[in-house]
Amino acid sequence: MKIPTTLKHKPVIVSENYEQVDGRYAEHTDAKGLSLGLAQWNDRGKVEISAKVWRYTGEKWSRQSEELPLHRVLDLAILITRSMQHFREDSYRYADLYDPEKPVIDRIGLQGDAMTVEVCTDNEKINQDIKLFSQALSDDDELNGERLRTLSRILKELGY
Repeated sequence: MKIPTTLKHKPVIVSENYEQVDGRYAEHTDAKGLSLGLAQWNDRGKVEISAKVWRYTGEKWSRQSEELPLHRVLDLAILITRSMQHFREDSYRYADLYDPEKPVIDRIGLQGDAMTVEVCTDNEKINQDIKLFSQALSDDDELNGERLRTLSRILKELGY
């Protein structure tokens, strides 16, 4: 499905067949495309690139289409991979899959400060939810692993 080019987000690089590869939702998703382009919030003289997931309801482009600045997409990737690392390497040490006395998993230095990665102990059902989260990560290991290996290969090719 063709991504619209007449809306505020201006696509430059697109994946218009995303519904074919949308993980477990492939073939049954409203996420029809991904794009990198000029952000809809750009002001005159200030240009930012954003990533956008284009959702189509079957009748119109959805307001639930999401647009994120690239650094946030990368920050989410950092949060995801560090969380995966916790559940793969550390969580088995704890009955509740984390240390309730020390819920901070990591502090990752970014821009002179650090992003805190921690278990959300404010969640009243964290002990149930963290087990469900861990199981879902495990269930999707092959799906996510394929994407991480691809990302790793491309990052290496870029010199990272």
